[in-house]
Amino acid sequence: MLRMSKMTDYGFVLLAGLASGGKGATHTARELAERTHVPLPSVSKVLKELSQAGFLVSHRGVAGGYTLARAPAEISVAEVLGALEGPMALTECGGHAELGPMACELEPTCHLRGHMRVINGVIHDALRRLTLADLLGPVALTKSRLVSLGLPSAAGAGARP
Repeated sequence: MLRMSKMTDYGFVLLAGLASGGKGATHTARELAERTHVPLPSVSKVLKELSQAGFLVSHRGVAGGYTLARAPAEISVAEVLGALEGPMALTECGGHAELGPMACELEPTCHLRGHMRVINGVIHDALRRLTLADLLGPVALTKSRLVSLGLPSAAGAGARP
């Protein structure tokens, strides 16, 4: 099963919370915790990671807090996943050098290795094309956007509206 960590899930929730405040709006960790219902220690940890990855700008002082470093339409889901989860690969032979040579014992004889790279590429491309801005609107609009990108509208959206 493919599953992102709870902290990555929180990362998307917090990025959406920051984006919903409008361009240039500054939000404190405490304010985001109250608004999103994410525990404050987790908010602080994730905001620090997102800031270090270049998604946020940290402002110190009395009126301090965090703002998005880029517009939501310029932040891809793949970038956020990569920053919070590390390199994306469905399989050990997904073509990522970070996993090291011969990450899988079957690699020398596997006839599906090339196909697994294709699958990894398709999923990464879909996540790269989907942006934070896409996640801010109604699910129906996100599904429409997926179709406009040539991707199945139900991809990752589940049966619920």
